[in-house]
Amino acid sequence: MTQQELAQQFKEFHVSGSPIILYNIWDAGSAQAVASCGAKAIASGSHGVANAFGYEDGEKLPLEDALANAVRIVGSVELPVTMDIETGYGATPEDVYNAASRVIATGVVGVNVEDQKLGTTELRELDEQVERLKAVRRAADDANIPLFINARTDLFKNAEEADHNEAMVEAALTRAQAFADAGADGFFVPGLRNPMLIKKLCDASPLPVNIISLPGMVGNVELAQAGVARISYGPVPYLQMIDWLKEKAGSVLGQ
Repeated sequence: MTQQELAQQFKEFHVSGSPIILYNIWDAGSAQAVASCGAKAIASGSHGVANAFGYEDGEKLPLEDALANAVRIVGSVELPVTMDIETGYGATPEDVYNAASRVIATGVVGVNVEDQKLGTTELRELDEQVERLKAVRRAADDANIPLFINARTDLFKNAEEADHNEAMVEAALTRAQAFADAGADGFFVPGLRNPMLIKKLCDASPLPVNIISLPGMVGNVELAQAGVARISYGPVPYLQMIDWLKEKAGSVLGQ
């Protein structure tokens, strides 16, 4: 399939109530392993990719390395591949446009773009984030690729779970509408766990909603019933793999 066809296929996988399941990977080998288990698409996670290269998360991994890794992942599977590009690897919308253009050239058909200011827990002003998302959409249009832009808000991630409430859902929906108007295709809300609030968000969101499945949350069936269109696993697969590796290495090395 062509990149355009894979992109269109990936977009069609996002259905409220019948979510695409993305078990996040970090390199070509892990992509092939997940693909062999029946995955419909492949999603890299910035945390796992950065750590696998020996870097911390937060755009510490040089873009050149992230792009080379994406090329290997895309070449290793015959599935749509989406890539987490964090805040967009750029200080300005034009920088984001340039980075997004290079990302699209790797063959990926989707990106995550977050609204948190790099290195902080502060969200970008809505107008500023809209311009950055518009830059990504412009890069996709210029490349003639219907890139799936998964616009992420860290509104819930940066707040204590006990403080999550309906007012925050309304604030998130304001962002979702602005992101949709900017050309986004999906709305990613990491950190939101409450099934009732997830349902309220899904019911009113103009974009299909992406939830991270984290330990202790309700299962995928319940998330589907709440109207979620995309379930991802973020850094969990990589971190669990590392814990397993440490346990096995420790048993051999006597730690």
